[in-house]
Amino acid sequence: MAEQAGRSAHTRTQLRRAVLSSYLGSVIEYYDFLLYATASAVVFSQVFFSGLDPVVGTVASLGTFTTGYLARPLGGVIFGHFGDRLGRKRMLVITMTIMGVASTLIGLLPSNDQIGAWAPVLLVLLRVAQGVAVGGEWGGAVLMSAEHATTRRGLWASFTNAGAPSGMVLSTVMLTLANAVTTEEQFLSWGWRIPFLLSVLLLVVGLFVRLKVAETPVFAAAREARPARPPLLEVLRRHPRNLVLAIGVGFSAFVAQGTLTTYLIAYAVGAGFERQTVLNALTVSSVGAVFGIIGFSALSDRVGRRPVVLSGAAAMAVLGFALFPMVDTGSAVLLTVAVVLGQSVVHPAMFGPLAALYTEMFSTRARYTGASLGYQMAGLGAGIAPTVFAAVSGSGTVLISVLIAAVCLVTVGCVLGTAESYKSDLSQDPAGTRPSPRTDSVSS
Repeated sequence: MAEQAGRSAHTRTQLRRAVLSSYLGSVIEYYDFLLYATASAVVFSQVFFSGLDPVVGTVASLGTFTTGYLARPLGGVIFGHFGDRLGRKRMLVITMTIMGVASTLIGLLPSNDQIGAWAPVLLVLLRVAQGVAVGGEWGGAVLMSAEHATTRRGLWASFTNAGAPSGMVLSTVMLTLANAVTTEEQFLSWGWRIPFLLSVLLLVVGLFVRLKVAETPVFAAAREARPARPPLLEVLRRHPRNLVLAIGVGFSAFVAQGTLTTYLIAYAVGAGFERQTVLNALTVSSVGAVFGIIGFSALSDRVGRRPVVLSGAAAMAVLGFALFPMVDTGSAVLLTVAVVLGQSVVHPAMFGPLAALYTEMFSTRARYTGASLGYQMAGLGAGIAPTVFAAVSGSGTVLISVLIAAVCLVTVGCVLGTAESYKSDLSQDPAGTRPSPRTDSVSS
């Protein structure tokens, strides 16, 4: 009895450590990733692309931001492969280290005036490193929580997703503070570097917590049943349907994310709102998103993943037609309501349960790769949507709203195509998995 109680206490301790590690890791990763997003819009065109025409420099600066999204699926495949082979914990230590080092180096990077064309080249390389790291981080962080959890898997896994808006708030606050305590000349010279250099402190804290977490029991139990094929081929051979569904289920959530945190913000500034007013609305909505993600994920443990995600997708399809008219009123209150309603209420219903749902769609020995690839491919929607919407903006916002509704309908169809999984056993193959050939049980 005492031995059983001891094991139970150990399990609870490891779960708490896993959840805290996943949350902090996600906060750090997205602090660094989104800090770059803000800096690319307000600083980098003048620091690293100063030799170009201002408009061209801004486009080039934002282009380096996009490379991070393009690199994320690559990170999911690379770290998914080794995470499925060697374990989740090792890969998470590596991804966190890469992100922290890359962000710190960006803070130390000489300007275009100092080293010429090498400045933007090195900036792009460091941005690619950030993208690869964040692409490998998400899947492992989610699995560390989900595979340690014995109950309420949706709740515990959701803390990884809640780290994204937390990182956004932290990065916005740090850049705002750096801007507040420096003159414009000082900010462009060295003030913007401070938030990037602080990444090394966040890295130390994150690694301290992460190194105390044990490998997940689900992976440890399946360690010897390693498939002969590489995990990516395992996903493509045994889980092709679930991979396609995973991309479709999450795509509209990321389109909504790109709309709410990037395009709508730019649209509001263009409509005459003060930039700080818009950023304030974004910050408030990001704080609300943390609670929304956790709350809707906990709800999915009670009623299932499908009803929650379906409700969120349907609500976003409708809200898409109200967002732009609310901004067009010129009212700061309605602007804030629109952003908060979108990012704190509707989007979390679509996004929060994805952490547990993606975990439940793939078998243990291909789960890191499958969940990461599905999530990061869907994540391209956040990078693509603002560009597409900007390209068609001349035709009016109704067309943009129609496009948002269309991708939400795709998600509805994909969710209906998935099996309900909130009561599933992670040690068993999920529904929709093709039978494994006998050679798969042979260890390579």
